[in-house]
Amino acid sequence: MKTLVKSGVLGTLLAVSGIAQADFAANVGWASEYHFRGLFQHSSSASAGLDYDSNGFYVGTWAADVGDGLEVDGYFGYGGEVEDFSYSIGYTGYFYTGDFDDTYQEINLGGGFGPLSLDVAVGEYDNFDGPTQDYTYYALTLENNGFYGKYAGFSQDFDGNYLELGYGTTISEIDFGIVLILADDDLLGTPGIEDESLLFTIGKAFDIN
Repeated sequence: MKTLVKSGVLGTLLAVSGIAQADFAANVGWASEYHFRGLFQHSSSASAGLDYDSNGFYVGTWAADVGDGLEVDGYFGYGGEVEDFSYSIGYTGYFYTGDFDDTYQEINLGGGFGPLSLDVAVGEYDNFDGPTQDYTYYALTLENNGFYGKYAGFSQDFDGNYLELGYGTTISEIDFGIVLILADDDLLGTPGIEDESLLFTIGKAFDIN
């Protein structure tokens, strides 16, 4: 269920590659560049996670290499479906073992109908010794047969938007993905600069019985 709340490239590619969810599941992965919500985090980043899902309720953790220590995420929530409509509500905390970044905590809301989904996160950023910052993140995703397009961005104390285009597939139980990210200068914080990033991912999920 990490794919319901983890809106970065690694989570998105796991979602579109058709991985079957079990009660307990683990995952490992690698990305040529780790981007989260349109922003570069670290090059050549390895990751791993563990999830539990029962009757729509989920809890899990996921960690990735960000150079100066690890990003360690914890999350829980509930997701379900009513006919062709899917929905989810949950919590995610993003924590860091080094000085790469400070803590983020957020409430996650999601809804989908057919190939179209909308995800919203309302969060708070501790911001080291500065004032706490509030943010709202939104992402509209269209997915079909492994291909997907995502338009997403921020409001409140954070600002900026990005477009993400990608494809994920599974070959011999190994998940592969390719992603193009186009971020605007508001998101990057550098006027007049647009970031174009092409990255590759590989991963595998394991059912734990």
